Amino acid sequence: MSGALGSSNRSGMGMVPPWPELVHPWRRPGAVRYGLARLWSILRPPITIHQPAPGTLHVERDVAAVVRDGTVLRVNVHRPPGPGPFPVILSAHPYGKDSVPARSSRGHRLPVQYRLMRQPTPIATSSLTGWEAPDPVWWVAQGYAVVNADLRGAGTSGGTGTLLSDREGEDVHDLVEWAARQPWSSGGVGLLGVSYLALSQYKAAALHPPGLRAICPWEGFTDAYRDLFTPGGVYENGFASLWSRIITRSVRLTVALPRQRRRHPLRDGWWQSLVPELAAIEVPMLVCASFSDNCVHSRGSFRAFEQVGSSDRFAYTHRGGKWDTFYGAPARQAQLAFFERYVRGVDVAAPPRVRLEVREDRDRIVEVREESAWPLASTRWTRLHLASGGALTLAAPHRAGTLTFDPRRQAAAFTWRVAADVELTGPMAATVWVETHGAPDADLVIGVEKWRSGRYVPFEGSYGWGRDRVCTGWQKVSLRRLDTAGSTPYAPVPTLRHPQPVGPGEVVAVAVALGPSATRFRAGECLRLVVAGRWLSTRNPFTGQFPGHYRTRSPRRLTLHWGPDRPAHLLVPDVPIGAGS
Repeated sequence: MSGALGSSNRSGMGMVPPWPELVHPWRRPGAVRYGLARLWSILRPPITIHQPAPGTLHVERDVAAVVRDGTVLRVNVHRPPGPGPFPVILSAHPYGKDSVPARSSRGHRLPVQYRLMRQPTPIATSSLTGWEAPDPVWWVAQGYAVVNADLRGAGTSGGTGTLLSDREGEDVHDLVEWAARQPWSSGGVGLLGVSYLALSQYKAAALHPPGLRAICPWEGFTDAYRDLFTPGGVYENGFASLWSRIITRSVRLTVALPRQRRRHPLRDGWWQSLVPELAAIEVPMLVCASFSDNCVHSRGSFRAFEQVGSSDRFAYTHRGGKWDTFYGAPARQAQLAFFERYVRGVDVAAPPRVRLEVREDRDRIVEVREESAWPLASTRWTRLHLASGGALTLAAPHRAGTLTFDPRRQAAAFTWRVAADVELTGPMAATVWVETHGAPDADLVIGVEKWRSGRYVPFEGSYGWGRDRVCTGWQKVSLRRLDTAGSTPYAPVPTLRHPQPVGPGEVVAVAVALGPSATRFRAGECLRLVVAGRWLSTRNPFTGQFPGHYRTRSPRRLTLHWGPDRPAHLLVPDVPIGAGS
C-alpha cells in the first residue's frame, strides 16, 4: 500500500539528518521533573468528593435480585424522589458496590487508585460513587434510577463467580430484566461504566435481554489475552498480575486467575471462551475508544466498534485521562444524550458515528471533529521503509542492510523527519525481519515516538502515565503466525496458538500491531520507530508506567534486516488535513 506522503507537494519528507541507530528509551530528560510532580499528585490528588443534598434522592441498599439459578445477587438502588417510573442506568462489577469514599474528619478517604495512578486534571464526584461507576447523584438529577450491582461472589452477593464467563453474562442479563420489572422502572435499562463495568456489558448484551435498550462500555477490552494479559504473546506481569491477585483474594471465584494464566500460556480454548460474541450485540452502543489506554482497553474498544452487529454504534475517542474524561462535562453530556435517545426515548439527535479527537502532544488538542467510519475513509496507507543510517524513507531501499544489537539494553531507532504538517490517524503496524542469535525466540516491543526540536514529546498513556509514546506493540517472535482471515495490513492478528521457533541463521518476518492513535505532526518534527527486546518504560512508580510491566525474554544479540528482498517498514495512516472522512 502507498499513500500521498511522497507526492510532489511533500518532497523530501523521507530525508533525515544523521541520527543514532541505537538508543536507550528508558533514559529520557525530564524524568526527574515528572517524578516530582507525580509525588505531589500522590500526596494531593486533584479529587473533590461532595455529599448529596438531603432529599435529592432515595437510596435502597442490599436489595435482593434473584437470577435464573436461584442465586441472590445484591444491588444498591438510587432513584429520584417519587414513584417514577424512571429509566435505569445499571452497572455490575466485582469491586464491591459499597466501596465508596468514606467520610473522615478531614473530608473523604479517596480510592487508593486515585493516588497510585496520576490524574491529569481535576475530578469531582459524589460520595455515593463507586470505583469507575456512574455517579448516582448526577444521574438521579437527570431523572434516572441508578443500580449498582455486586457480581456473583463479590461484595454481599451470593454464589461463586467466574469472571468474564458466559454465566456472568447470564447474571447481568438477569439483572437487567430484574431492573426492568421494578415498579419504579420505566422498563428501559442502559448499561454504563468504565473498565470491568464496561467488560460486563458485552456478553449480557449479546444475550438480548428484552429490557436492555442501549449499552455504553466506557473503555473496555474485548479479548483478555490479546488486549491485557499477553499481548502479542508477551506476558504482562505488572498491572495484570497485581489485579489478578487482588481480585482472587477479594472475590469468591471458581478459578484463580494467576493459576489459570500458568495453565494456559497460549490463546487456547479457555481464553477464547472469555471473548464476547460482538456480532450478536444488536442494541445501540456508544463505546469510548481512547488512544490513551493502549496497554489495556484501547484496542478492544475499537474492536467492539468495528465488530458489533448494531447499526446504531458510535465511538467517542479521546487521549486524555481515563477517569477525568469519564466524569467530565463533555463526556457526561454525550452519555446523557445517548441514553435520552435510546433508553428514555426522547427525540434528540444521534451521536456522531465517530467523535474524533486529534492531539499534537499530551496537553494540546488540535481538533475535535465528526467522522463517519473507523479507520477513516480518507486514510492513505503509507509505508515508511527501514533504511541504513537509522532512517525511515518513503522510497524502498535499493540495498540490503542490517543492524545487530543487544535488545535487552538498547533499542534500534529509525527516524522520519516531517517536511509539512501531517495527520496520522488510525492503527499503525510494523513489519520487521529479525534474526535471533543463540536463541530460538525473542520478545519484541516496538514503539512510535514523536520528537520536536530534539526533545521527546509525551502523550497520555495507560495507568495515568503522562510520558507515553504515540503507540506501542508487542510480539513474541515464535508466535508470529497470523490469522489470515482476521488480519489486515494495518492490523495484523497473530493466532497466538502455534509456536514457531527460529532456527540458527534463519531470518523471519514479524508483523506487529501497534494500535490506534490520532496525532498531528508539524513540519520539522520527527517520527521515530524504536525496536527493543524489553518494555520501553521503567518500573519506577514515580517516573515509569507503574504498575504496567512485561516479562520479556530476548537473546543478547538480535539482527534486524531490510532491503529489496526483506521489505521492513512501518505502515502509517496518512489522513489529508481538513478533508475529514
